[in-house]
Amino acid sequence: MKRHGKKYKASLEIVPDKPCTLEEAIPLINKIRYAKFEETLEIAILLGVNPRHADQMVRGTVVLPHGTGTSKKVLVIATGEKLKEAEGAGADHVAGPEVVAKIQEGWIDFDAVVATPDTMKDVGKLGKVLGPKGLMPNPKTGTVTFDVARAVQEIKAGKVEFRVDKTAIIHVAFGRSSFDEKKLLDNVRALVSAVMKAKPPTAKGKYLRSAYVSSSMSPSIKLDLASLEAMA
Repeated sequence: MKRHGKKYKASLEIVPDKPCTLEEAIPLINKIRYAKFEETLEIAILLGVNPRHADQMVRGTVVLPHGTGTSKKVLVIATGEKLKEAEGAGADHVAGPEVVAKIQEGWIDFDAVVATPDTMKDVGKLGKVLGPKGLMPNPKTGTVTFDVARAVQEIKAGKVEFRVDKTAIIHVAFGRSSFDEKKLLDNVRALVSAVMKAKPPTAKGKYLRSAYVSSSMSPSIKLDLASLEAMA
C-alpha cells in the first residue's frame, strides 16, 4: 500500500470536499504545493466514451496560449524546398527519408515529428518505434503536412496533443508552477474547451464523468463539471 508523507497529508487537509471551479482550483494548487522544484500542472478528465470503438476515440490538439513551459525538440522529415522551410521555422532536426534508418537503430533525440505526405511511405515503417512513444506523425494532429513551417511554429508555441487512453481518461500537462494564475487559467480553459468540442457524435449519455487538476507532487483537486461543460 502506498503511504504518503506528512507534507502530502498536510496539503490534503486543505483540499475542500466539494468540487471546485478552475478559478478556485488553480490558486489552491499553489497553496497546497510543497515541492521545492518547479512542478508540472496537469489535468485528468474521465470521459463517458468507449475507446475500444473507433468512432468514440477522442483525440485532438490545441495550442496553449502561454505554452507549456518546456521547449520541444522538433524533427522534420521532408524533401526539397520543404527542408529549408523547416530550418527557417526553427526545427531542431531536418532530414530526408534516410533518417528513418537512423531512428530504427535507436536515435530518438526529439520530442515531436513532422513529416510531409510524400515521405510517409518511408516514415510509416516507424509505427512500432514512434507509435508507443506518441511520436508518430498523423494528419489528424497536423503533423503530416506540407505546411511544415506552420506545424513547427505551433509545436514550438505550445501545441499539445490530447488522446483518450484505454480507460477513457485524458491526461495532459497545461503549464508549470512558475506560471502566474492567469496564464494557467488561460491554458487549462483552452484545453478543456478543445476536449469538449472533440466530443464524438456517437458518444451517448454524460460526456464528462470527472475531472481533477494537480501538480506533480500535490494531492488532486476535484473540478466542478458544470463549470467545465459551459466551456463547450
